[in-house]
Amino acid sequence: MSLDLALSAARSGLAHVNRQLAQTAANVANAATPGYTRKEVAAESIVAGALSAGVRSGETRRAVDTALTAEMNAARAATGAAAARTRLLEGVETAHGATGQSVADLTGALGDAFVTLRADPADPLRQAGVTQAAEALAGRYNTVSDAILAARQGAQDGMVEDVAALNDALRRVAGLTERIIPLRAQGVSTAELEDGRDAAVASVAGILQIRSIERADGGVTLITSGGLTLPLDRDADAFSLAPATVGAGSYRGAGGTLPGVMLGGVDVTDRLGQGSLAARAALRDRDLPLAQAELDVSAAALAARFDAQGLTLFTGEAGRVPDPASPYATGGMLGFAAAIRLNPAVAGDPEAVRDGTRAVAGGGTGPTAFTPNPAGGPATFTALIDRVLERSLGTEVSPGNPQPGFAAAGLGPDGRLLSGLRASGSLAEGAARLVASQTAARAGSAAQGKESADLLAVLETRFAGRSGVDMDKEMAAMIALQTAYSANARVLSTVQGMYDTLLQAVR
Repeated sequence: MSLDLALSAARSGLAHVNRQLAQTAANVANAATPGYTRKEVAAESIVAGALSAGVRSGETRRAVDTALTAEMNAARAATGAAAARTRLLEGVETAHGATGQSVADLTGALGDAFVTLRADPADPLRQAGVTQAAEALAGRYNTVSDAILAARQGAQDGMVEDVAALNDALRRVAGLTERIIPLRAQGVSTAELEDGRDAAVASVAGILQIRSIERADGGVTLITSGGLTLPLDRDADAFSLAPATVGAGSYRGAGGTLPGVMLGGVDVTDRLGQGSLAARAALRDRDLPLAQAELDVSAAALAARFDAQGLTLFTGEAGRVPDPASPYATGGMLGFAAAIRLNPAVAGDPEAVRDGTRAVAGGGTGPTAFTPNPAGGPATFTALIDRVLERSLGTEVSPGNPQPGFAAAGLGPDGRLLSGLRASGSLAEGAARLVASQTAARAGSAAQGKESADLLAVLETRFAGRSGVDMDKEMAAMIALQTAYSANARVLSTVQGMYDTLLQAVR
């Protein structure tokens, strides 16, 4: 090797080591910076003919495991979805009340009040006990119905917030990509910009599960788990969702009043895949309307089964009692849980819980005939109380004839939802299944959230080990670079001494 080649190799080596030292120092300085990934300076050998002439520093590159990044984004989507569901369902769980205060417990308490009344039907205090128990039960239906509607409104409002945050993150991805592509074409390092873009993609992933595919020119393509390719434009919103007020009869679709999530003028609500936006959409459009329908059906069955035996104990608006056999959306059951109340006529005349409020003709497979206790009738009248305990609160409408089942199909404001609850049984059994299902929903979401959050923590730890800054490794690398710097400096010094010797010999 000539002295010129040796000098070139040593000088290029020093320059490369300097860049590596600077990058290692930057890694150490940014070790605690969120989203920062370890950077490496690539090296390329310089060859002159068949001889090595030194080293050339390449562009700074990130040490990123793309497969692990994709797994983290999927876990972020699952965590965001579970967190959104848990927050919205907490209010519904709370509204069902503590132990002893749920509609199931209060249905049982109403039955106990009738048992107590039967021992002394003329006792005003026992009659008042029945009306108070009925008022408490109706009030609990009202409370839970209000909570479900509030949760639906919260889901709608949360969707609007998610869309705004999603558009902001996509704008950041687009803006950073527009800066990365020309720099990549010039051979300039874009590692820092790519860190920022990954952070923006992570923000998208919590709202909408996506897969990020990097292109050769430095750009990215974002595809959702629902198969949507997301447009990237820093000057325009990709998604839109109009604000809306949610009512018991609100729904999305033909004839409905709730807006869909729009992408390029197309409703993509059903193609959102996973993430907090999809979770909120499912709660607004499916899960909470179904919960409301199940509650309405339970309240309607309660009012109808008492009314069928001759005691109109509960009514809705305008004193109506819905027919559980009619269609849910059009037959008076929709929103009944919010309207159910103690019949004002019974509230004004508590003796009606002993005497009855109307005559029943009887016949067929329905209830048997009943005539209310007439004015001045026996104070010990128990015929109605027995009908309530055996029939209204039992499993048969009359001997050998089972109670009509709870509606399980054709539910929801648009009549398209299907309940998974068993459709037959007593009022207490139906209420118990209802409460168990609706209070377990929040716990199930919380458990899923913990599982996905734990997975995300594990993946982030693994990512930090592979792509983050390890202080011990960086310090070891710095020592090795300092040794390499000294070796190159010695080569320079030796070559300089040889040049001096040659010059003196020439003179």
